[in-house]
Amino acid sequence: MKQAPKTLPSKRLPSKKTLPYAIIADVVLVLVFALSGRSSHHESLDVGGILTTAWPFVAALLAGWVASRNWRSPVRVWPNGVCIWVITVMGGMILRVVSGGTAATAFVIVATVVLGVFLLGHRALAALVLRRAARS
Repeated sequence: MKQAPKTLPSKRLPSKKTLPYAIIADVVLVLVFALSGRSSHHESLDVGGILTTAWPFVAALLAGWVASRNWRSPVRVWPNGVCIWVITVMGGMILRVVSGGTAATAFVIVATVVLGVFLLGHRALAALVLRRAARS
């Protein structure tokens, strides 16, 4: 008896809304991280100051997107989100120090926790919403 050929699982591409949502959310949340840090230390909240604080982390975030090929599954927590989170923190700290900034232990801990909550949290919520929408 002849069996039907097995089909390979189709690659699901992200919806047209998921990809822009993920990149915009990531960048905005990194900017919010920089803004909140500057605010808590009573530093200037002008655009230049915020961008000076944020640029190392935004650059590392974009490197994380490339390294994880996040455009394929932009709201996936594992491994994409975790990869982006780790690269954003580590790369951001390296770029910050290389460009003359500091990376005190307390700052590294706070940045790791806050960026983890931000970058993984929004992905987990988006994945939950997409899962529920697919069921209905």
